[in-house]
Amino acid sequence: MTSAAAPRTRTAAFTLRDWGLLAGVALMWGSSFLLIEIGLAHLQPTTVTWLRILFGALTLGCVPAARRRIARADWAAVAVLGLVWLAAPFTLFPLAQQSISSSLAGMVNGAAPLFTMLVATVWSRRLPTGRQVSGLVVGFAGVLAISWPAVQGASATALGAGLVLLATLFYGIAFNMAVPLEERNGALPVIWRAQMVALLLVTPLGVVGVRDSSWSWPAMLAMVALGALSTGLAFAFFTMLAGRVGAARGSVTVYFVPVVAIVLGVLLAGESVAMIALVGTALVLSGAYLTSRKERDPVAVSVGIVDDADNEEERTDERGR
Repeated sequence: MTSAAAPRTRTAAFTLRDWGLLAGVALMWGSSFLLIEIGLAHLQPTTVTWLRILFGALTLGCVPAARRRIARADWAAVAVLGLVWLAAPFTLFPLAQQSISSSLAGMVNGAAPLFTMLVATVWSRRLPTGRQVSGLVVGFAGVLAISWPAVQGASATALGAGLVLLATLFYGIAFNMAVPLEERNGALPVIWRAQMVALLLVTPLGVVGVRDSSWSWPAMLAMVALGALSTGLAFAFFTMLAGRVGAARGSVTVYFVPVVAIVLGVLLAGESVAMIALVGTALVLSGAYLTSRKERDPVAVSVGIVDDADNEEERTDERGR
């Protein structure tokens, strides 16, 4: 990984601002599947990856705060973040979906919070709390229930599933890396520079893919929205959320992505919803509730100490920060 310090455990209950960040990210990431589908009708997968990162970087680059300097010691870690959070997963998913359905890929991707918890445990050498584990497991069960009707009879190969699992593992690493970097430098400067690194890595294949793509206003507008919202603002919002509540707890946002996708499918495409998907939605909400509740730091509790920083943060939030 990197030599960066492990992120401090966050145990305070989610505030209204935390829920607002979570909802915003879920809406933008949940709509990305529809936007990608529109883009793939005319664009090559590598070009879709290139354009979404390009428009995301252009969007954040217009915000003065994103251009603030970061510590020189963090440059290498930010470059790795650009690889594991953006360039690698955004490339692996289109490759995987040549031999695995998008619905099955989405279901496997739902394991990202579990990978995030595993990476956080190994990195910090601190076991997660029982309530946090329960919330993440219940939420993942909800993702399985939501996705189950769509994956029935779906074709898949071991290679395709393996590529999605690898991409999901990269997400788990990236979520944990982003937190200490954001704490030291701010969310916008970190994610914007990570996007610039990813853009440098994916541009060659993206430009090559332009030759086999065709022009379409709907496809280009979808890419602008995919980049500006799902890849620009959403990543910045998620980095802020993870910095406030911790990587593992913030990653529960991923569980809401299929819920948003279902709602969009019903509203925009007239799709029907299976009863098990409704049950899954209830499980996702229950898992999010369990994960969001205030908990004591396990180490602090074991020695009879409460984290003063967490207490001060909670008091500040209660005053309406």
